[in-house]
Amino acid sequence: MHPVKIPIKDWLEDDRPREKLRNKGPESLSHSELIAILLQNGTRQKSALDLAKEILQLGKNNLNELGRVSIKDLMKINGIGEAKAITIAAALELGRRRQAGEKLEKTVITNSAGIARHLQALLKDNKQEVFVVVFLNRGNKIKHTEIISKGGITGTIADPRIILKKALDEEAVSIILCHNHPSGSLRPSKADERLTSKIKEAALFFDIRVIDHIIVSDEGYFSFSEEGLL
Repeated sequence: MHPVKIPIKDWLEDDRPREKLRNKGPESLSHSELIAILLQNGTRQKSALDLAKEILQLGKNNLNELGRVSIKDLMKINGIGEAKAITIAAALELGRRRQAGEKLEKTVITNSAGIARHLQALLKDNKQEVFVVVFLNRGNKIKHTEIISKGGITGTIADPRIILKKALDEEAVSIILCHNHPSGSLRPSKADERLTSKIKEAALFFDIRVIDHIIVSDEGYFSFSEEGLL
């Protein structure tokens, strides 16, 4: 039989994650202690902190890696049901959105490297291809960023009509296309090149410029503009 664990509520106050956060601030807590707060409780055999440590091990003790772990994989840990797994996934997604969003919105675009860094933060944990369009005003300031499709960038999924309708709705004068390559490769495929050309030509009819198409991965980025492909 497994030994019965002492519940966190019976620990000394300074050792309890919730009280520690309240008294000393969130920065004083370890990753596992913060996750334990999200879990709220453990099981008869494991405290919430024990479960949190197992969750971190699933992500190789790295929050970036943990962000790639699926809800299904989290639920393989004994003591982690669907509700706890969804809570962890939601917290990680909030962190990702904060990191990407606070830098991206209202940013003035001056070069491809700058926007690529922001888009990497936005898309880094996606295991499938995601197609994003950034809509800009006359001052090259971002008005809006939107995920257009997931799962690939075929002509039917990244439909130029949908993209240009959104550009008109946002009163954008230029757009930046972007998608990720989960495989890590940064070279554009022929389909990438055909789609870029198709959207660029269609946008000209509405006096909207496609100023770049950026491919991002964990390895870096590829810019159609920098490579002379636009």
